[in-house]
Amino acid sequence: MRIAQVAPLIESVPPRQYGGTERVVAYLTDELVRQGHDVTLFATEDSHTRARLVPCAPGALRLEPRCRDPLPHYMYMLDELRRRARQFDIVHFHIDYLHYPLMRALGLPHVTTLHGRQDFWDLARLYAAFPDMPLVSISNAQRAPVPDANWVGTVYHGLPPDLYEFSPDGGDYLVFLGRICADKGIDRAIEIATRAGRELLIAAKVDKADREYYEACVRPLLKRPNIRYIGEVDDREKGELLGGALGLLFPIDWPEPFGLAMIESLACGTPVVARPCGSVPELIRDGLSGRIVDGIDDAVAAVDSLRALDRAAARREFEERFSAERMAAEYLAIYRLLLDDRTPLSSAA
Repeated sequence: MRIAQVAPLIESVPPRQYGGTERVVAYLTDELVRQGHDVTLFATEDSHTRARLVPCAPGALRLEPRCRDPLPHYMYMLDELRRRARQFDIVHFHIDYLHYPLMRALGLPHVTTLHGRQDFWDLARLYAAFPDMPLVSISNAQRAPVPDANWVGTVYHGLPPDLYEFSPDGGDYLVFLGRICADKGIDRAIEIATRAGRELLIAAKVDKADREYYEACVRPLLKRPNIRYIGEVDDREKGELLGGALGLLFPIDWPEPFGLAMIESLACGTPVVARPCGSVPELIRDGLSGRIVDGIDDAVAAVDSLRALDRAAARREFEERFSAERMAAEYLAIYRLLLDDRTPLSSAA
């Protein structure tokens, strides 16, 4: 199958350090190539892939100090895609909705995976205006705000099986991984670790938009003796950090569409302590791959019970439910479904 993957330009594919969507695109693209498909990746010039790369920005725009507006780079990418469109059987987008008018005009089979939250007021009108755009959710919970959108499947993210090494023992510290912002619950993670008498290692980035929150609400908490802020980490450092941990704290306070950190933790055999927001109840099986908790008291008690969980069972959960091979197979089934239904998209109103 001739497949185009269209990635965001904010990070390289895969990202050097923090990054979720671009990381998933990297795993999916390489797995499709491994399975024998002809794949072209539209991404930043500093991306590394087994596919054919069409560079659409000089580098990761988040790290480019000259970048004031990413939109011109996306316009360039979409025009590059337009020029090559007939080279592909299907195009798989990971850039939200910028391509909708173009793809309606081209009438080329395509699908869009939505990687973000869908509970914004603006989106319902968009999906009503483009009912012909096939969409994939990354959890069933992600669909809840817009149930009438044109969903054609739910595909959980997956990782290569050898990306992170299984750690059968773990250690005594806890980990917070990802991005520092109010929704991610870093303040709750610090409180949970402190009350549980555990060291907390924080491997996270701070976006410009969250800098004020970090300075006012988080930085003072980092002075606690049991808290160690590491910053962003690469895959090697992440594997060592997660593998050596007692557990991953994921005390979110928002409708998390997926939460890649949770399955990265399971790949290492490290259980997850998480609040039941968004995708969490779909990904974590309470008492098997982690503990789902309601509040801080519940979370502190859950931390004390993590030693009783079987880390090999957490790793099996990853292998059976969250592999890149499974992810690619499910996307291929969706591609074939869409190719079998060749109603011209340009016929939509």
